[in-house]
Amino acid sequence: MSRYIRFDSVGGASGDMMLSALVALGADLAAIEKTINSFFPEQLHFHAEPVSGSGLNGLRVSVHAEHHHHHHDEWPDAHGHHHHHHEGHHTRKSRLGRLLDQAFGQGHEDHHSHTHEHRGLKEIAALLEASPLSGATRKRALDVFRALAEAEAKIHGKTPDTVHFHEVGAWDSVADIVGACLALEQLGVCGVSCGPLPAGVGTIRCAHGEMPNPAPATQELLAGMSVVQTDEPFELVTPTGAALLRTWAHTLQPVPQTATVVGSAFGFGSRTLNRRPNVLRATLLSEQPSEAGGDGLLVMETNLDDCSPEWIAALTRDLLAQGARDVWQIPIVMKKGRSGVLLGVLAEACNAAALRERMFRSTTTFGIRFYPVGRETLGREMRAVQTPYGEVPVKLGFYKGELVTAAPEHDACEACARAHGVPVRQVYGHAVRLVRNQE
Repeated sequence: MSRYIRFDSVGGASGDMMLSALVALGADLAAIEKTINSFFPEQLHFHAEPVSGSGLNGLRVSVHAEHHHHHHDEWPDAHGHHHHHHEGHHTRKSRLGRLLDQAFGQGHEDHHSHTHEHRGLKEIAALLEASPLSGATRKRALDVFRALAEAEAKIHGKTPDTVHFHEVGAWDSVADIVGACLALEQLGVCGVSCGPLPAGVGTIRCAHGEMPNPAPATQELLAGMSVVQTDEPFELVTPTGAALLRTWAHTLQPVPQTATVVGSAFGFGSRTLNRRPNVLRATLLSEQPSEAGGDGLLVMETNLDDCSPEWIAALTRDLLAQGARDVWQIPIVMKKGRSGVLLGVLAEACNAAALRERMFRSTTTFGIRFYPVGRETLGREMRAVQTPYGEVPVKLGFYKGELVTAAPEHDACEACARAHGVPVRQVYGHAVRLVRNQE
């Protein structure tokens, strides 16, 4: 069953509003914090608080660096007002998306400059490469950083590799992007769409002086996306929010026209807007597999004649651990009469690119074929039965409500058989009879 998310924005979009909406939908913030702290140079703490406003209920997620003993929640913003740190839902600690440090002028920049004066695409790519993230999530995060760097480079007449995120490179900002990509993976989402995004009016103050609202980097990232003009004098969509939405909408699977709503949730920003609630809604959708189209499955195949069988065996285990539905090898004879093996993988379409990356990195292949397949499956249920030799879990298969297959788990049968000195077949037969009698 494929799952998708549609984002609808009333108050704008920033990295932390998106993370908030995904956590409100059910992503596991504690697991995200643990993963990020396992490879980040600075320990971060993620905090989610329930928020309500305008009759809506949702969450606001904030990120703090552990070593800051006092909260920097009271930085004056560019207009001299004191705001809560997440004011404007995106202005906390030189947020990566605020590529120009619009929020706090130089004061905030100086506070942080000793730790991240020059952090560019190369440094962030190296950090992600060394991380325990899955291939798919690492690529998604890197795509977002690349989009930000490309937008910034275009504005300043540089190349993406020479752009520094130093105006905004606090670790908590990087964490928003990585955290949002992890949340998307946890929710099993393979496609994202986005309704029209609100644009603010007037100008925004930043280290470089007055900038038109939306900021140039945001405007660059919104190319091709639909926007709606508002009369709010605040920055509503940040570069980070725009980069996440753009990258996800353009690189993931298209969201089907008809899908079932599974749930929806609101992520809140911290600034109070004049005439609209400051919320971003995320709606989780699922598409039931259709009879004809299978359930979005692909078969991937590659022919190998110069690859160690030990590598292929190790790769088989890796691919299954990484979510492949099935992996198999078929002996084949290739050109020049060489013995080879056809390695086949059955996978969900949304997981396929990450699995292909693993195949390329783990074998000598120069190409992988793939094609969509249809599939019909039996309804499944696990049931434990008490045999004279011990408890055995049995997988039941139903066709149109009728039990047609009962398959006792082999490992359990073998353990029971060994303990009682009987053949595995005897335990297996007993378990099947018990299930059939229960029906």
